[in-house]
Amino acid sequence: MRLLNTRTVTLETFIGKSVPGYAILSHTWAEEEILFEDMQTANGHLPTHKKGYAKVRDSCSQAQRDGHKYIWIDTCCIDKSSSAELSEAINSMFNWYRSSSICYAYLIDVQEGNDNSFKQSRWFTRGWTLQELIAPTRVEFYDQTWCKLGERKSMASLLSKITGIDEGLLSGNYDPDCSHGKFIAARMS
Repeated sequence: MRLLNTRTVTLETFIGKSVPGYAILSHTWAEEEILFEDMQTANGHLPTHKKGYAKVRDSCSQAQRDGHKYIWIDTCCIDKSSSAELSEAINSMFNWYRSSSICYAYLIDVQEGNDNSFKQSRWFTRGWTLQELIAPTRVEFYDQTWCKLGERKSMASLLSKITGIDEGLLSGNYDPDCSHGKFIAARMS
């Protein structure tokens, strides 16, 4: 697993049990993302002219403020030119989100204090939203300026209305031994 060092903004590779604690970024792709290829040629100096630069910089800053030395960001931590690596990443994604210390859900199209923009965020329409909402132990939502909007647990009722996902599952108030919990766990692994 490759992780981005939040201080040096360089990729480091970890294998097996040597993977340290890390934050993880959930986001929607936009124009000019910082990609794995950019990281390979950057030597700690990302291309600041790309629009995706601010997202990487600011997610690293948030992770540092929260005491995390590493963050995983799909755009720059996966070599998508390797079909084998891309396939492994897709198959491992749920576990990577589950193993993260915290997930930052960055909603680039949400403005602070605008409930409508939150409810209509493009983030909720992606195929990855389900696993990124339920796999991590902790999810925090941020608007386009990295102002914290809230946490999954405290926003469970609203998130349930937006996504149709059971509120108990979002708030952590479910019994994983019940048939519903076993079904979800089986479907996601």
